[in-house]
Amino acid sequence: MEVFKLLLAKCRTIVRLRLLASPAATATTTVTKQPRTVHGAGMTAAGTAGTAGCSATGTAVGGFGGGERDGAADEPMRMGSFTSAPQIKNVDYQDDKLEITDGMSMADLLEYCRIARGEDRPPLVKRKFLKPVEPLNTGSDLTDGFKMLKLDAISKTCSEPALTAPQLRIFQWNMLSQTLGMHNDGFVRCPLEALTWDCRRYQLVEEILQNDPDIICLQEVDHFKFLQKILATQNYEGVFFPKPDSPCLYINGNNGPDGCAVFYRKDRLEMVNHFTRVLEVWRVQSNQVAIAAVLRTRDTQQELCVTTTHLKARKGALLSKLRNEQGKDLLHFIDGVAQNRPVILCGDFNAEPIEPIYSTVLNYRPLGLASAYADLLASEAQDENDQNAANAVGRVAVRTERVSNRSSIGSCNGVECGQANGGARTRAEESAAHEPAYTTWKIREEGEVCHTIDYVFYSQDKLTVRNCLMFPSGEEIGIDRTPSFQYPSDHFSLVCDIELQGTVADQTTQPTDTAKEPVPSHQL
Repeated sequence: MEVFKLLLAKCRTIVRLRLLASPAATATTTVTKQPRTVHGAGMTAAGTAGTAGCSATGTAVGGFGGGERDGAADEPMRMGSFTSAPQIKNVDYQDDKLEITDGMSMADLLEYCRIARGEDRPPLVKRKFLKPVEPLNTGSDLTDGFKMLKLDAISKTCSEPALTAPQLRIFQWNMLSQTLGMHNDGFVRCPLEALTWDCRRYQLVEEILQNDPDIICLQEVDHFKFLQKILATQNYEGVFFPKPDSPCLYINGNNGPDGCAVFYRKDRLEMVNHFTRVLEVWRVQSNQVAIAAVLRTRDTQQELCVTTTHLKARKGALLSKLRNEQGKDLLHFIDGVAQNRPVILCGDFNAEPIEPIYSTVLNYRPLGLASAYADLLASEAQDENDQNAANAVGRVAVRTERVSNRSSIGSCNGVECGQANGGARTRAEESAAHEPAYTTWKIREEGEVCHTIDYVFYSQDKLTVRNCLMFPSGEEIGIDRTPSFQYPSDHFSLVCDIELQGTVADQTTQPTDTAKEPVPSHQL
């Protein structure tokens, strides 16, 4: 009887999800059917944005999700943008007239961005690394624009022995879709001018480049061509994969669909291959996507799998369950691509650490993932003999105060650890207790929102986290929160220095041609 009840409940949930199917299933909007199998999917330097989401090359790999629904009986239904309005099909065109000088130095580009967005505008909010290194002994703020870039570039170089342990800086950020931020997100305390693309686009570039990343993972990207053009001057190359039914496509003046993107520094890394996937929930395609890029370090020839995703937003038990199912599909996808390589998983999961998806990621044994920020903050808190112990205590006190302040607005990551199991914390609860107090802090019409929903996960047995960029205090952010003239997104970037363990000789498998590797399909 209990088994029957469980099956009946699951069937009811599937029916509810199908009722939430996208306009592709209920409206008259026409969507082009995509090929079933392709490797290296998404958009590259030679690609264009497409008009209805995925272009002809923007599909899942092998058995990972199939094509767009066009009425064919063998195609899966898709959960999309929850609207029956017709799409406004634009392409990524708004930055076509932008001219950037090739070969521009990093310092010149940052100065160009500062002038272009307005010299009278305040600088970006200042942030510090957990373990700052000041090789020049200046005693100055390491996150003060280009000053941070110069000093930290030196520290990265000095701590990176050749051919032994390459250290990569990972940059994760939901950069806020321009179309959604301007027309749909309701940031009631943000000046309208601060949301304009003329202002935000240069702030976005500043935030990325002043952190000097080797790998960049982005969500809500709806101006990929702009990023592609301007980051190329600093030797970055990237790929993009749009949401198949992006909510941007239902807003006048859009610049095409939003989606995920991965960039990498070509002088340090080369791309072996990349794969894309439209995430599924019980074999129903959703509107969320992922990119998995297999990258190889140029100096040591070590390979790793870098994945970025953006899970479904909105609150409620059903949406929490949907995110968890998307996460299961995502993890199986990554497992098939990674093929025992180290994994870095970055994204906006739209879920606090108390949600099921958080423990699902940490408990998926084939990948052995851990949270980069939680691990490093836990290690810092436990290392009482460290020379920075006194400062660590101060940081913990500040974090505790932030959590206390957030509780008054109904949002807090504090996990009631051990309450249900006799005082013993689970691995997920232990990790959740050390996550940052927040990764997004905004004020919308419905009130103030401040919580942690963005993460960098990594293969704990194959990688080591060395440093991470901390988050500004409420006072530093300002009473109007984000976005603002001081910060262009409602999410803060996550920046981690991650070291690859061992050398090429230690790898169990030699570099391979991922294009020839089958990516297996898994089901839970």
